[in-house]
Amino acid sequence: MNHNVCTQKQALVEKLGVLIENKEQLAPVAARILSYIILTGKVGTTFEDLVTKLCASKSTISTHLNHLQDLKKIVYFTKAGDRKKYFVMNSDNIIQNIDAIIETWSLQKQLHMEIKEYKEAMNSKTTDETSKFDLDFHDNYIQFLDEATKSILELKTKITNNISKI
Repeated sequence: MNHNVCTQKQALVEKLGVLIENKEQLAPVAARILSYIILTGKVGTTFEDLVTKLCASKSTISTHLNHLQDLKKIVYFTKAGDRKKYFVMNSDNIIQNIDAIIETWSLQKQLHMEIKEYKEAMNSKTTDETSKFDLDFHDNYIQFLDEATKSILELKTKITNNISKI
């Protein structure tokens, strides 16, 4: 791999690592391991590569690899005649993330529908137009959640179909 590609990969490992660290509530090194594995792809990366490329101690890498495996974010495979483990993303991880997003959106939609229902009831009890609640936000947000959910379900179907082809 040429120097520019290595430099670009390291920069992306950091950038993606920060995003993963915040989104997934992971330790900084665990997030960098995960981002390095994502950017390495299906060829996988070894324990030794991670120690070298991430400039972390063997015990730190080992601890975080075990934690990421416990969380089912990564898995490993071996090659015949090679004693090394090659770590890759767990293909189910993206599906688990999509399911979590859908669940969050579903709860948000339900809450907004309840709030809207409450506001409608309050609006019906007053004749003062200036004190009535504006319901447009809730209508628009509920519509957004419906459309976003439909879109991410389509993505989930495509991903699931691609995984089953492997």
